[in-house]
Amino acid sequence: MDDPVLLTGAGGRVGQAILRGIGDAHDWRLLDREPLSSDHLPTGVGEDDVVVADVTDEDAIADAMDGVGAVIHLAGDPRPEAPWNSVLENNIDGTQTVYQAAVDAGVENVAFASSNHAVSAYETDTRTPEMYRPDDDYRLDGTELPRPGNLYGVSKAAGETLGRYYHDTEDLSVVCVRIGNLTEGHPPRNYERGQAMWLSHRDCAHLFDRCIRADYEYEIVYGISDNERKYYSIDRAREVLGYDPQDDSAEYTLAGDPIDDE
Repeated sequence: MDDPVLLTGAGGRVGQAILRGIGDAHDWRLLDREPLSSDHLPTGVGEDDVVVADVTDEDAIADAMDGVGAVIHLAGDPRPEAPWNSVLENNIDGTQTVYQAAVDAGVENVAFASSNHAVSAYETDTRTPEMYRPDDDYRLDGTELPRPGNLYGVSKAAGETLGRYYHDTEDLSVVCVRIGNLTEGHPPRNYERGQAMWLSHRDCAHLFDRCIRADYEYEIVYGISDNERKYYSIDRAREVLGYDPQDDSAEYTLAGDPIDDE
């Protein structure tokens, strides 16, 4: 892609995993509500490529959107326990601002960072903990309705629905990535649920690279690694995006240590 990619929430955990993995593969325009230090910037990205603004600032978002080829929208309040006033302003209003600015600027593709919390209430007492284990065949595949377990999850479900609206009314291509449990180097330690939905930094960067490059209409996919123990299907991400994850939490013990196959 010749035009830059706008990455909102560039200073956060997901944004940094993306930039460290594919920072050299694209031109970037980075947006965050706080200034980014030089160690948060990929090679070739300077101060002129960084926008310090709140995601609800319509004028700033419109300026940041000018001339970009695609958007990865991560910005928002990431706390599962975030209160309603925060998720309403930062996650719902902010996401609508980004979608509308993308349409106004003629941007064709938006990758929206949704969350496992948009469907966490499917994890009922009768399904857990067996659904986190390799011999259980229960799968969520993105065709199910949202079932959030907290207000943060509600805000992510709202972002998915806004994406559907802007696709249907404005022909905006939107992929919503329900991100699992992102950790670097190893899966979450001693956390069975987290290992079932592990997303490595390497696979995270690759997945969003495919969101930038692939052709799609409106999609909901799961953002996890190719874990042996999983209850999210990654078939749609493979089929539509060309996602080819390399990591698997089964290659580690529950304590997070690599398993020696020899």
